Amino acid sequence: MTPERIALISDVHGNLTALDAVMKDIEARGITRIFNLGDYVGKGPRGREVTELCRARCEVNILGNWDDFLPDPDRDFDNEAMRWWKGQLGDENGRWLRSLPFHHDFLISGRRVRLFHASEETVHRRVRFDHDEAEFVGLFQNTAATGHDAHEPDIVGYADTHDPYYETDRGRRTVFNTGSVGNCMSDPTPVYVILEGVMDSDQEAPFGIGWVRVPYDTEAEIAYATSVGMPELTEYAYELRTGFYRGDLRHGEQPTYHRQG
Repeated sequence: MTPERIALISDVHGNLTALDAVMKDIEARGITRIFNLGDYVGKGPRGREVTELCRARCEVNILGNWDDFLPDPDRDFDNEAMRWWKGQLGDENGRWLRSLPFHHDFLISGRRVRLFHASEETVHRRVRFDHDEAEFVGLFQNTAATGHDAHEPDIVGYADTHDPYYETDRGRRTVFNTGSVGNCMSDPTPVYVILEGVMDSDQEAPFGIGWVRVPYDTEAEIAYATSVGMPELTEYAYELRTGFYRGDLRHGEQPTYHRQG
């Protein structure tokens, strides 16, 4: 049985400069399979380009919360930035995003993996790194969103919070967060995950989960956003440069670790 490597990316948020850097690193490592855990759009200036590149390069694409509500024709929340990001994305890409599956299940080295964006119930509920025991256990449960008839997973990989982490329990259940390619909190350097093991096998074998940080030209990304007149530019530049949530900047608060909206 030959191990295989898969790259897991997420939360690019229209940051094409960061995505290009990560894609080059994945290619340099000889990895050909890429799974995307959602949030292609919003915050950054090139949601359309990010979406089109991921449609072409990613074998698996999963729905994120921004991908669901930004193109939603019935969305209540609206402002200048939302209209700008939606217009830049385009209607056809918006329809494609909203059609994406909620989750993706597969076997690796005898363990059942489930990938989704934010939680086992909905893309709009966030599970942070400092969750309680009930939230940890809940991540492995089958729901209406995942399908009640499916096998419960041994490993759950998700994204959304923009904070990478790893956790396991005595039952060998494992949770990991991919972090964010385009808008990572704390250390703002883009990060993605490499999952390694024997794919589609129900036989136990070695498997690994690793994170890769990829430096990129932050100022070039900010310069592009400036050149196209993107709304919320100050907030975007603040997050990319500092790794702190823009809400702290808006409210004049001291930067707070592990807060993301």
